[in-house]
Amino acid sequence: MPTVAFHTLGCKVNHYETEGIWRMFMENGYERVEFEQMADVYVINTCTVTNTGDKKSRQTIRRAIRKNPDAVVCVTGCYAQTSPGEILAIPGVDVVVGTQDRKNMIQYIEEHQKTRLPVNAVSNIMKNRVFEEMDVPEFTDRTRASLKIQEGCNNFCTFCIIPWSRGLLRSRKPESVLKQAQHLVDAGYKEIVLTGIHTAGYGEDMPDYNFAMLLRDLEEKVDGLKRIRISSIEASQITDDVIEVLDQSKKIVRHLHIPLQSGSNDVLKRMRRKYSAEFYYEKVKKISKALPDLAITSDVIVGFPGETEAEFMETYEFIKQVGYSELHVFPYSQRTGTPAARMDNQVPKDVKEERVHRLIALSDELAKQYAMRYENEVLEVIPEEKIHDADHPDILAGYTDNYLKVQFKGTPDLIGKIVRVKITKAGYPVNEGVFVRVMDDATHAMAK
Repeated sequence: MPTVAFHTLGCKVNHYETEGIWRMFMENGYERVEFEQMADVYVINTCTVTNTGDKKSRQTIRRAIRKNPDAVVCVTGCYAQTSPGEILAIPGVDVVVGTQDRKNMIQYIEEHQKTRLPVNAVSNIMKNRVFEEMDVPEFTDRTRASLKIQEGCNNFCTFCIIPWSRGLLRSRKPESVLKQAQHLVDAGYKEIVLTGIHTAGYGEDMPDYNFAMLLRDLEEKVDGLKRIRISSIEASQITDDVIEVLDQSKKIVRHLHIPLQSGSNDVLKRMRRKYSAEFYYEKVKKISKALPDLAITSDVIVGFPGETEAEFMETYEFIKQVGYSELHVFPYSQRTGTPAARMDNQVPKDVKEERVHRLIALSDELAKQYAMRYENEVLEVIPEEKIHDADHPDILAGYTDNYLKVQFKGTPDLIGKIVRVKITKAGYPVNEGVFVRVMDDATHAMAK
């Protein structure tokens, strides 16, 4: 039986797609082994969102080549799409497949095995208008299932290379989404995470169907589905129809990731974002009314070209005003090929780092405040893993619907199921062992 090993860099979409690629290999008689082991084929799913992503991708490719020089090394993903020639110039790379046409990956590998010639299977992504179907009936992580519903992005933000690596927005057919959702629920998954490159842009390329309609269909037509989680939604995509669905839904969780990037209107304009800070805040107020106790997480870029201390403080104060439950804070990183990389007034590294630390401290404080609201509350948790702790050997960890990470005492057979948990202590980060006995209807636990 031939063997295949995978290494995935970058975002959750890449991880989803690696699972889909693995299914193809499995159906063709391959056995999966760890990336550090000897394998007949190595598949590296690359990232190109930053120059560092490119560098890490090249390092991983070379690791595979060193591990087994006789193996077929196949490189796919975003970096493969934008820079196939650069990758093929690495001695030992045999096949390059971008972010489309991955259904033919094994065919390209077999072609190389016959001819011993390198295969460049990358074509112009901008000409593609069709979503590439890639069914993933189950995941290595068996507690939450991702469901990719769209591909590509039409926004062309000045800091972002993704439209050039993923192409323009393409939506998956509704019947295909619903069919896979039902398969995932039938396989035992209680929660489905809707994911994509520009997830809530779903339906923008369809004449008579949209994201709100998909949410409603998932709620009404997928038997046994307990939780629907949206991986990310732009402020500009929070339409009145979406808000109405959220208001009426019994399955969409009380957590939304709404990227901000900056709270300064001048910076947002330079980023070419499609909203103002005022527009964003109004959408947050509306959506919080539809989903009471909503946890809002977000992405923020610090030190975008030209960002002054005053503009940074606009972002800082705006974040306090919104009251996020958690932030993902990134120092701006120049991405070759984007307009922002060519802008004047690049912010010095030490200034960016200092601002990042200030925002992370603010994020930690806001996260703790949000978690403390739920002390002594009973919440539903889907345990995802067993915590390796010698002092507390029976501790599980999982997430509530509003994305509080909870640790509690329980047995491994609870993993993947919905359990009721009473929060006894909120801490950020979790650093105390507050674990007591299971009660009839709940477990005492600590929330992160």
